[in-house]
Amino acid sequence: MSESRPKLNAPKRAGGDGVPEVFCSDEQEAIVIDLDRWRRLAIATLQSQGVRGACELSLFFVDEETIADLNAEHMGKVGPTDVLAFPLDGVEVAETQGPGALSRGPARPHPDHDDMPTLLGDVLVCPAVAVRQAPSHAGNTDDELALLVVHGCLHVLGYDHDTEDALAEMRAIEVAVLSQHHWFGPVPEGFRQGHDE
Repeated sequence: MSESRPKLNAPKRAGGDGVPEVFCSDEQEAIVIDLDRWRRLAIATLQSQGVRGACELSLFFVDEETIADLNAEHMGKVGPTDVLAFPLDGVEVAETQGPGALSRGPARPHPDHDDMPTLLGDVLVCPAVAVRQAPSHAGNTDDELALLVVHGCLHVLGYDHDTEDALAEMRAIEVAVLSQHHWFGPVPEGFRQGHDE
């Protein structure tokens, strides 16, 4: 009997004010990547979903061999894919101390969770695959990379496209984020939002 894991319908949020940290790395040579630009789009995606404070996400641009190996290892699929997302689950800390607490030591002050970063996860994008599929997905390479960054960030936050309703919700969020933070206006005529694998 397999256990079903509850869906993460609400995004992870961290306490406190501030901007989430996104660490970027370009580990491929297929195309030139503007890491700062994609870092800003990832941050905007997280913030659009209510993520604030001490949160960390890693965004990697990798080659086809790397993403194919990870796709086989973690998804059981053969060949390179466009984007993989690996959410990290937060660690729950017991909040009770004092009489009746499950502790044999002296009462300790409660940890300040606002000072501990929430590790959201990793997003890996393969630009070589993005270049190939752009004409049938987003229309051009720039829009394809933007879509993949947003798509991967949403997956890390628990969004999925395993049902028609979930797919519609995820696509609506993608278009909203891209309109506000990538195109800075309405959806371009040539954009085809075809990512649903």
